[in-house]
Amino acid sequence: MTATNTRTRSAERGLGVLGVPTSAGSHNPGQEKAPAAWRAAGLLKELSGHGLAVEDFGDLPVQRHRPSPPVDGVRDLERVAETAGRTAAEVAAVVATGRLPLVLGGDCTITLGAVAGLSARGTTPGLVYFDGDADLSTPETTDSAVLDTMGTTHLLGDGAPALARLGGRHPLLPADHIALLGFDPAELSTEHWGRLAAHRLHATPVAAVRADPAGAAVAALAHVEARAESVLVHFDVDVLDTGAFPLANFPHFNGLTLDQAESVLARLCASPAFAGLVVTEVNPDHDPEGELLRRLAEVLGRVLAGAVPPGVSGRPAGGPSGSSVAG
Repeated sequence: MTATNTRTRSAERGLGVLGVPTSAGSHNPGQEKAPAAWRAAGLLKELSGHGLAVEDFGDLPVQRHRPSPPVDGVRDLERVAETAGRTAAEVAAVVATGRLPLVLGGDCTITLGAVAGLSARGTTPGLVYFDGDADLSTPETTDSAVLDTMGTTHLLGDGAPALARLGGRHPLLPADHIALLGFDPAELSTEHWGRLAAHRLHATPVAAVRADPAGAAVAALAHVEARAESVLVHFDVDVLDTGAFPLANFPHFNGLTLDQAESVLARLCASPAFAGLVVTEVNPDHDPEGELLRRLAEVLGRVLAGAVPPGVSGRPAGGPSGSSVAG
């Protein structure tokens, strides 16, 4: 892939921006403030400044985290499922206008809705899950019962039926349509590793992404593009190193630099199959001056316009150096 001046489908078709202000599926409140904080940080102006046609589809109702006891291994399932269902309907509405969805969360459970919304158009998308966690917990074995630790589990058809059967498709995605990218392997339990292996998930841990960000992105894309006509990108900001960029709701102190994350996102969003971006886990309480969000808004403007950072080249084929890939 040549790096400079590549134009993405978002530049050609325009973006539909949807806010999903929820922390119902999370450990604590804060993420429900993110869509409003993105707007205050000038994200829409940044996107327009890169020549993107942007339509703001507004925000869904706020769903703030509340302490609730676990029921059948999950917390606050009714509100999480309601928000995911509304997200699916709104993403389908964005796609029906011919625009590419840019979904601003909110906790990671909103990606289930985004997948269901794209699937409502009749095709099964692929998903690059660019995240500091693999989100493979299950209701049966969880200690926390927090639903945004179970995103991949629900995509694969397991877990709470209200989420695993969202939109009527089960599973939401075949395992070979998913590529995990950037997770911390130390966060995975023996159970998680067993599920990853059992589903033969394409999985590239954070150390391999740090070693070759562009190559890791190209390999993940190649896996998903070979199996799906369209590719949704899930970007959890906790893939970034918390010590250098403390914006995420959940800390990861061995994550990526902002430049490394931009290199990954640039490759993913420049794909001809790119079908939308979901940004999750932003907690504005960690960024009271809004400086981190402004910097990240500049990154999103560049990558969604298809401008790959200069001096960065992807590998045309094969996995990234040092990666651990299954599937």
